Amino acid sequence: MLAAKNKIIFPLDFPDLGAAKYWIDLLGDKVGLYKVGLELFIGCGRQVIEHIQEQSRAEIFLDLKLHDIPNTVERAMRAIAALNIRFATVHCAGGAAMLEAAVTGAQGQVDVLGVTVLTSLDATDLAATGHARRYVADVSALVAQRADMAQSAGCAGIVCSGREVGEVKQRMGSHFLAVVPGIRPQWENQTHADQKRVATPTQAIAAGADYLVIGRPILEYGNALEAICRIVAEIESACPAHQ
Repeated sequence: MLAAKNKIIFPLDFPDLGAAKYWIDLLGDKVGLYKVGLELFIGCGRQVIEHIQEQSRAEIFLDLKLHDIPNTVERAMRAIAALNIRFATVHCAGGAAMLEAAVTGAQGQVDVLGVTVLTSLDATDLAATGHARRYVADVSALVAQRADMAQSAGCAGIVCSGREVGEVKQRMGSHFLAVVPGIRPQWENQTHADQKRVATPTQAIAAGADYLVIGRPILEYGNALEAICRIVAEIESACPAHQ
């Protein structure tokens, strides 16, 4: 069973390598993984990957949400597989063939995670983008459908919100990984509106989440290491049998 700190994914959502290096050097191995997203990867690519690998034992979660024709995604995933990282994301909206192509391209060297429904979206957004009424009425049904597709395609797991993770784990089994963004500890000032389907660390872990993506609560707390300690305590309280 993973130690509580290893369940934390810290997002390096910064515009340049200098800012990313500051946080990697500060946090070191206090978190389990660093998430490298589009902005940072486009800006400095392999440099940030190499810095993490040189300065920390933490693993890397490359969150590019690949979404293209299957052949293109397969080739992109082959390039990602050479980076020696743990996770890479593709968007389930690309369909079953694309997910299968991503898994093929990964060659068993990187675990593919399917992004189900972005945590910035709610029922109103799904209606505006033309989704079927049953998915608008029940976002969890769309998450479940995409989780089924991802598992059938050979993905290692999915990314979903804390509101759906319990149903996903019951449906897919404990070995199908669930990464949950949109994590907001109870002590955080939750004034941001860009993520709508949020959960606390306790709620997400109790529901079965394997990893939590936690950025703002650490960045804005004032003392990042203390914030991590508080989050670790919350995670441990949700799974006392695993301490």
